[in-house]
Amino acid sequence: MKKSSKRGSIGIDIVEIARLERASRKWGKTFLNKVYTPKEIHYARSKRFPEQHLAARFAAKEAIFKALGEVERDFVGWKNIEILNDAYGKPEVHWHGRAEMARKKRRLKGAVVSLSHTKNYAVASAMLIFA
Repeated sequence: MKKSSKRGSIGIDIVEIARLERASRKWGKTFLNKVYTPKEIHYARSKRFPEQHLAARFAAKEAIFKALGEVERDFVGWKNIEILNDAYGKPEVHWHGRAEMARKKRRLKGAVVSLSHTKNYAVASAMLIFA
């Protein structure tokens, strides 16, 4: 196995908001509760256009999964990566369960994410920071 640089890793993802809306309508609470934590759902619902905020968090989780790599073999779980905002509105990554175990195993300090959305798309980038 090739050894990778321990400096960092990045991921990016874009989500079509209408696609997320369709999934939410089709599977309702089942979909939301599979992908999002109660805090993420509460935050999004407090906004005028909650789908944009849910889509941005979906994109952030996907970007983190891409940065982690080997997602298919070692999936950490949707709700084990939680995207919340700090007191200044900056998004933060909270690691739980299998994600926290993967973070420790890989000696990650954490991750930095950036989110953005328009009426039609949400995009997120994630950078993993190694200890």
